[in-house]
Amino acid sequence: MIDNNRSDYINYRIERAFETLEEAEILAKNEKWNAVINRLYYASFYAVTAILISKEIETKSHDGVRIKFGQEFIRTGIFDKEMGRHFSKLFDLRTKGGYGDLFDHSQETALPLIDPTREFVEAIRQNLSIL
Repeated sequence: MIDNNRSDYINYRIERAFETLEEAEILAKNEKWNAVINRLYYASFYAVTAILISKEIETKSHDGVRIKFGQEFIRTGIFDKEMGRHFSKLFDLRTKGGYGDLFDHSQETALPLIDPTREFVEAIRQNLSIL
């Protein structure tokens, strides 16, 4: 059983994931593609940290979150490999758009990632509801 403080934090992270998805949609309407990618990545990141917390798995970096998610949830078959690929893709795109000089993401890159990110976050939320 998850204790109340941890449960509250998990719920907060999932709520934040969905709020961040909404932010991505607003940014998409305003054609802010680098920001869309950033928000999609963070929506996924918040959801992944929630499920890691539910299993008492601690990490110290974004890369650590990505690695632990792969080890604990993708390789074990809890989530399919496509979810792992999606999270890694968002991680790479966010890094490129956030830290790459003279680089901007396009509508063609960002828009097709919105629905899969919503599905990603929802799949994690549903898995957490069975805990």
